[in-house]
Amino acid sequence: MDWDKLLEHMNSKRTVQSGSDIQRLLDGAADAARKLTVQLNNSYHNMAEIRELFSQITGKPVPESFAMFPPFYTDCGRNITVGENVFINAGCQLQDQGGITIEDGSQIGHNVVLATLNHDLSPLRRRDLHPAPVRIGKNVWIGSNATVCPGVTIGDGAVVAAGAIPKQPHRSTDTALWLVSACCRYHGRYNICTLRGGRSGFPEGLWRLRSRRVHLLRH
Repeated sequence: MDWDKLLEHMNSKRTVQSGSDIQRLLDGAADAARKLTVQLNNSYHNMAEIRELFSQITGKPVPESFAMFPPFYTDCGRNITVGENVFINAGCQLQDQGGITIEDGSQIGHNVVLATLNHDLSPLRRRDLHPAPVRIGKNVWIGSNATVCPGVTIGDGAVVAAGAIPKQPHRSTDTALWLVSACCRYHGRYNICTLRGGRSGFPEGLWRLRSRRVHLLRH
């Protein structure tokens, strides 16, 4: 398995054409990852054993402060980098072909998806793949069932709400909440559709639903 060739191509963000040598390398990487994730997910392991198996999946040592609750899923594994004191909860799926970095102190909730591949929009080239990295900054909290899309950076200290789908980079170091459901609550008072951190780290606006009308409340 030529990992160097594969990772160099994917990290350059070049298209993976269907039927190409790189596509065949990706298929081999997925097969290798499945063997290790089956081993990880189908019997009990203590945390030291989990770290060892995760190191085999990523092809590099992981910090002793790293923790994860299986099951865990990936179809590559070799393009994942984690920092100190990272926690990944059960059921997460890391599609890391385009590169995933999770920096120090970040926590990933149940069933989170980090995706780094898009298919081509042309029906004639739908099997072609376009990689783009995902970076999770320091001390980020990603809630359960969130999906982070290809090419997104989540800034240091951000909070991604359960079920959210961040599609655009957030480069600010201010605290931010990404909320996409009107069912979410903020301080128990307002239903929120969308929220993004301002300079002070507080929301720029709150969307409140009242009698089916939407009002923007600015602080």
